[in-house]
Amino acid sequence: MSIDTDPRPAMTPRTRGRGSLLVRVLRHPSGGVLVALVVLCAVCLLVAPGTLRLSSLHAMLPLAGALAIAAAGQTLVIQQRGFDISVPATMTLSAYVCFRSIGEGRSVLMTVFLCLATVVVIGFVNALLITRLAITPLIATLATNALVTGAVWVLSDGSTTESPAGLVEFIRLRPLGIPAVAAIAVVVVLALQFFLSRTTAGQSFLVAGASPSAARVVGIDPRWTATTAYLVSAGCAGLSGILLGAYATSANNTLGDSYLLPAVAAVIVGGTPLKGGAGSVLASGLAALFLTQLVQLTLSVGAPTSSQLLVQSGAIVAAVCLRALVRDRSQPLE
Repeated sequence: MSIDTDPRPAMTPRTRGRGSLLVRVLRHPSGGVLVALVVLCAVCLLVAPGTLRLSSLHAMLPLAGALAIAAAGQTLVIQQRGFDISVPATMTLSAYVCFRSIGEGRSVLMTVFLCLATVVVIGFVNALLITRLAITPLIATLATNALVTGAVWVLSDGSTTESPAGLVEFIRLRPLGIPAVAAIAVVVVLALQFFLSRTTAGQSFLVAGASPSAARVVGIDPRWTATTAYLVSAGCAGLSGILLGAYATSANNTLGDSYLLPAVAAVIVGGTPLKGGAGSVLASGLAALFLTQLVQLTLSVGAPTSSQLLVQSGAIVAAVCLRALVRDRSQPLE
């Protein structure tokens, strides 16, 4: 005759289902940040309902959209086990190139060409330093950021450049009631998410990030996937800078400086692992919305503007701890 000495309560199918439902939701690529966003909205309703008013959302969504676009590009880089520290300078230089080109009377086609050339050069420089010269991504992109920052100072001569009136009017449009910047962000995020999850090239991209050696065995060159990631990141940063500058109606030398940590934070909070090969661009976009609304909440309760870095850092720590907890809960008991 055996006696059950296990002190844990018996798990019936019903209780097991209740206990594991939240874990399954949190383990979904976008589930954790979606739950966090719902909880944040509930807290806002109780503490600062004004942040959820239509006027407040219209002011917040363009900022969240610009961050989501930058974070989408950063997601692809981190999926390839890299970092792109050149995002702030790329944002600023792209805005200056765009605004100066239009201001000097160049055509839209020429302006688009100059902006594309700018981000392609930056992306290729990053990729060359990392994939061909084997420089650590953090150091390589930090050096690129310094070079591009120097180019910004030369181009701007320390002055502020006004955004063209036509571009400002376009940014102020609200298709279907959604600010134009947020609508563009939705298109970018969904397009990149579709590429990664629904195309063969996207799956090859993830394989290369998960295991470069295994990718080489099946004929995938990790250097090309990394190059693609840095090109896309530069393109997303450039687009984000142009949209942000147009929303602010001007661009100065520090336009993108405050977007480095938030872009990385959105990727981490969205669940993309730093070891690469996994993650979700959609989750990063939702995390950008979460972080922007979280900052709005802290500012509305009287916290100083300088608290933004503390809030973003706290969100990173909380996301990492929660992910570790969920991983432990999902492990089978021995």
